[in-house]
Amino acid sequence: MGLTGTNVYPAASRRLRLGIVGGGGSGLVGKWHWTGARLSNRWELVAGALSSNPAKAAHYGREWMLPADRTYSTYHDMARIEGSRADGIEAVAICTPNWTHRAIAEAFMDVGIDIICDKPITTTNEDAAALVKRQRETALVFAVTHPYAFHSMVRQARDMINSGAIGQVRQILVEYAQEWATEHDDPESGSLAWRRDPAKVGRASAAADIGTHALHLIEFVSIQNVQQLRADFHVCGAPKAMEDTAFLGLRFRHGVPGSMWITQAAPGNYCGLRFRIYGRRGGLEWDQEAPEQLMYQPLNEPRQTIVRGHGSGVLPSAERMAQLPRGHGEALSDAWSNLYTEMAIAVEARRNGRTVPKGLIAVPNVDDGARGVRFFNAAADSHEAGGVWVDLD
Repeated sequence: MGLTGTNVYPAASRRLRLGIVGGGGSGLVGKWHWTGARLSNRWELVAGALSSNPAKAAHYGREWMLPADRTYSTYHDMARIEGSRADGIEAVAICTPNWTHRAIAEAFMDVGIDIICDKPITTTNEDAAALVKRQRETALVFAVTHPYAFHSMVRQARDMINSGAIGQVRQILVEYAQEWATEHDDPESGSLAWRRDPAKVGRASAAADIGTHALHLIEFVSIQNVQQLRADFHVCGAPKAMEDTAFLGLRFRHGVPGSMWITQAAPGNYCGLRFRIYGRRGGLEWDQEAPEQLMYQPLNEPRQTIVRGHGSGVLPSAERMAQLPRGHGEALSDAWSNLYTEMAIAVEARRNGRTVPKGLIAVPNVDDGARGVRFFNAAADSHEAGGVWVDLD
């Protein structure tokens, strides 16, 4: 692969063969995966089990232009057959409901196929620990799709903090605000039905769905882990069976305080994932709805806006993620492309027996995924106990 430096991504030797489980139909998740993989130019989508309904699976396979003999009715058949083919898939993207992830991932790991799994990777701490154990036994890549960490300016913020640009971190705030759950759920939506069912989704709804993204983002950028949390769950939109809003207090390493606000019932907010991190010498702010700009406030100096692109203060790790010159907008599809680029580098390196240079990629792994599961279960523990502080680990 020519892994010789950290300023640019290495060229791919070929496109890797990708399969997908779930994601067919009108849902967004499969399209994000498909778009990211194709934009990266490092993957060829060659197989899929796009629905648990055989007729729908065949229909979606034709829509996605998959070969008929590689469009499967079940993930069991897909894992068995693809694992035995000389030209079988090298990684599988799992885009199904959360409670199905463990069984699907284990089926593909059993035949030596690398894993790309949506978050949360499962619903219980026990299932998450089992996936960590299986990954250790197989040494396969187990990537988790937290695409927000693959915006260029998020990587810029992380490296600025790591280099001391804002000094010792002293407070951390993150929020993820949406509006879609303000009104009554659509009774025809199968996705919403399982998202409100504790028997399927687990002990948290919004905290698991978008809270896991907020946790990964803030820990990734600040380079600090949450050690303790307290949580209050609420229904702030139309009545529903599980929370649409959560307020969390956070304690990071060395007692650094933080807060997290998660809601899917805040009118006027579409995908408002935002962080603010302040240190002894300055602060950084970023908003996913304006992802190309990072606000930098050095202490006692004018506020600066760092814009995604090449040069002008953009660090190499962030610069290599820029696809276009400034003024040509990039957004979430480009972040998915960067994620699929880094996952391809990890998979190709493992399959070729090579080591990826330190600092080149930052793919969320099975440990990050298990941490997200522990997070929303700890939040549920705290809420159910009246909002007490609990240890995350």
